[in-house]
Amino acid sequence: MLTYTLYSENETILFGKKIAKSLRPGIFLALKGTLGAGKTCLCRGILSELGHVGHVKSPTYPLVEIYSLASATIYHFDFYRIKNPMEVIEAGFREAFLDTNICLVEWPQNAKGVLRDPDITISITLNPDSRDISITSTSELGKQCIEDLL
Repeated sequence: MLTYTLYSENETILFGKKIAKSLRPGIFLALKGTLGAGKTCLCRGILSELGHVGHVKSPTYPLVEIYSLASATIYHFDFYRIKNPMEVIEAGFREAFLDTNICLVEWPQNAKGVLRDPDITISITLNPDSRDISITSTSELGKQCIEDLL
């Protein structure tokens, strides 16, 4: 497990850019944290580094934003509004978790039991003047990506 402390939105975006450099197609990255912890902010940095130009909005209402980039297709999910994990299956979202795509999932716990285990989990704890970030991996692909961060 790796841990970091970030002190601003800009540091969170820069950290997302650093993470993006280690991501490979097929990765499932789970983002956990309370409302306002910085999950979407981290995704902004990831998407920017992977080549997205423009605004990155939270997919809270549409549930997914899709970015077709040169390196891979990125699916940015937000399962905050999912009340029953079966909704993920019914919406056809499981089909996005292919070896050719990168999936960023906010609130993955709301889809527990219907998605495979994430390769990397990033947990964000919001403090009064900082964010604590912890990164763990549960797959060989996730471990390789984390090694690239060292």
